[in-house]
Formats: sequence, C-alpha cells, structure tokens
Amino acid sequence: MGNCCVTAGEGGGSGRKKQPKEPKQKKGKKPNPFSIEYNRSAPPGATKLVVLREPTGRDIAARYELGGELGRGEFGVTYLCTDRATGEALACKSISKKKLRTAVDIEDVRREVEIMRHLPKHPNIVTLRDTYEDDNAVHLVMELCEGGELFDRIVARGHYTERAAAVVTKTIVEVVQMCHKHGVMHRDLKPENFLFANKKETAALKAIDFGLSVFFTPGERFTEIVGSPYYMAPEVLKRNYGQEVDVWSAGVILYILLCGVPPFWAETEQGVAQAIIRSAIDFKRDPWPRVSDNAKDLVRGMLNPDPKRRLTAQQVLDHPWLQNIKKAPNVNLGETVKARLQQFSVMNKFKKHALRVIAEHLSVEEVAGIKDMFEKMDLNKDSMINFDELKLGLNKLGHQMPDADVQILMDAVSNHYYFLSLWEPLAALCYYIGL
Repeated sequence: MGNCCVTAGEGGGSGRKKQPKEPKQKKGKKPNPFSIEYNRSAPPGATKLVVLREPTGRDIAARYELGGELGRGEFGVTYLCTDRATGEALACKSISKKKLRTAVDIEDVRREVEIMRHLPKHPNIVTLRDTYEDDNAVHLVMELCEGGELFDRIVARGHYTERAAAVVTKTIVEVVQMCHKHGVMHRDLKPENFLFANKKETAALKAIDFGLSVFFTPGERFTEIVGSPYYMAPEVLKRNYGQEVDVWSAGVILYILLCGVPPFWAETEQGVAQAIIRSAIDFKRDPWPRVSDNAKDLVRGMLNPDPKRRLTAQQVLDHPWLQNIKKAPNVNLGETVKARLQQFSVMNKFKKHALRVIAEHLSVEEVAGIKDMFEKMDLNKDSMINFDELKLGLNKLGHQMPDADVQILMDAVSNHYYFLSLWEPLAALCYYIGL
C-alpha cells in the first residue's frame, strides 16, 4: 500500500492453510485472468479489530498533524503529514478498518508493515517512519515523495535517451536485488510504484508500495494471481511462480521505457493474458531499429518466458548494457516515445480516478446500470462518444466534471495502446463485488 493506495492481494506463502474461496462466476462468464480472489466472509470481532502487532502508538495526533489529501485508494487515504516537533513533511497512509473486510485484508496490511520494517534502509526505497493504530484506522507514517511519477519526469525532460532508460532500469533492478537478498518478493513492480523523492534533477527514484509483497524462501512456489495485468509474468497466470516474476516485471518496464508501449498488449484482459503466455517480443516498431543490440539482448533475457532461464537480478546488473551505462547511446529516442509515455501516465491516472469515483459514489445497483447509461451517451449511435456527449452523460450521472477533466478522459479513451476498453475500471469493480 505504501505511499500510494493499491488493491491488496492474498498473502500467499505466509503459512496460512485455508485459501480464499473462489468468487462465484456468472453462467457463461470467463474468469478474469488477473483477478485477486477474496474470501467475502466478515472477520469476527470487527469492532475490536487489532491489525498491527507492535504499533508506535494509538494517538497519531499527539506526534503528527494530518493535512491535505495526497491520494486515495480502495483501502485508505494518503495525507500530507507534518511532524509537530521538527516540522518535517511526511506522508501518512490512513487505512480505515471498515475497509478491512476479510482476514486476508488484515494480513495484507500487517505483512506490508512487517516487510517495510524488515528491509534495510535503502536510498531507493521509501522509509517507514512510524505506525499507529486506533479504533477506527491504521496509520502508516512514511517518507514523503513529492517529485512526481517516473513517466511524468521523463516527459518533462527535453531530451530522453537510451542512456536515461538504462539509469532508471539499474535503479529498479537494484531494488529487486535488495528485496530478493532479504527474502522479499515484490510482486507488483510497475512505473506507478516508483516516485521521485523531490523535484530536484538529482532526486532519488524510490519504490513506494509493498502492498502485494510477500516473504519467501528459496524454492518456495506461489499460486495467487496478484499484480497488474501488463506486468505479470506467464508463470503467475499459470499459478506456479517464485521471485523470478520481479525480473520479468522490471523487463516489461524496460521495454516500455525504450519504446513507450507495453510488450504484451490486446484489447481485452483475456487477450493480454494470451499475449503474455505467447511472450512474442516485437522489436520492429519505432524506435527499436535505433536501439542498441545490447539493450535488446537485456530485454530478451529479462522477458524469457522460462523462469529457470530468465536472468536473475544480479545477472541483469552484470549485463554489459548496465555495466557500461556511460557508453549507452545518448541519442534522443524521439518525440513519439515521449508522447506514448505521457499517454500511458494519463491513462493510469484516469483508471485510478474512475475506480475511486465508482467505489465511493455508486451503489451496487448503480454500478450494474452505469454501462447502460454510458451507452445512452452515444446520442448519434456511431459507437463513439464525443466531448459533448460525454460531458452531458456525466452530468446526468450527477458528476459535474470540469472541462479539463473531461478532456483528459477523452484523450485517455482515444489512446488505443493502453485503454483496454472504456469499461475496464467498471469491469474490475464489478468482478470484485461479484456482479
């Protein structure tokens, strides 16, 4: 959950014997290959729920002052947090106990805290400062990362090169190596889970989210399907995987860094899953003809579908492309790559916003009817929704969205590389609540 909120998954490999029940599927409905399965039963004694084993204390207000909202997710809200004694600006993730509906949810929060405490201090991992637990919420006080997301920083720069991609990749894989060395599998590596510490050009890039991470021992296998669709390794979909999945995810990030689009893409989640299983890497589209052979060789090694033959984190760091970063081409990868990265970033922000709005403001009945409402927005029945139709439809739903936000939504929908469908956020939520 870290500095940003994500959907927490199961705690595979944690020693629990009982597995969450399979959610019921509608007749004829294919299972979502990327689903996180939950046990829907409410935890006993929820009013007296104790989540953390050794919190710093109960009264967070005695030490910290909570300010404006920085982010929001399924489980909680991240606030600006100020140390009353020193004035230091921090981030506080407050997780409502009402949102922790299952024993799995509770274990996820507990394990995330334990993992962040377990990992040694590292310049590229956000630091957990304090933990508090009262009757209503769990509060995680951590280092504030206010330098923005990875792709946003790249887009803001005037010159983006293969060498810059190598520097970012090296940082990400160093985080993976450190986690594996200390018996932690991340399981959710993606660009959104890396933020810059501050707005300086020399700011450190930091991993900010360990909500799906687990402890592991050498040779231990996991079966839970967790993570984000584009970044899942084929063995995750086959429900038999180990720490090698983190190198795969880092390889997907590297591919995106070099060309701006995911290596495995389709118009549906089922299609994405099939593309991942096939693992056919395209090095023909622009700008791959201009990318060095060393870079492409590393991508192949990280995206080897056979986890036994895939490079380890150490082998990635030992690869010539990363060992000789200063010799990596410093030629601009082109405005097309930057534009794709910008679209990718906008799309991710939209999906998070869409899920948040739906989860916060709509009942189950409203969710079931929202698809029909959006179809009714298509006034001229051309299977396309223009700006005016979208704005009018949102107004009918009771959402008075500023023109700038409507335009962001329009831009996102028109982005064929990254938007699986207009209903992806809705489909994810409907699957989660069992519709």
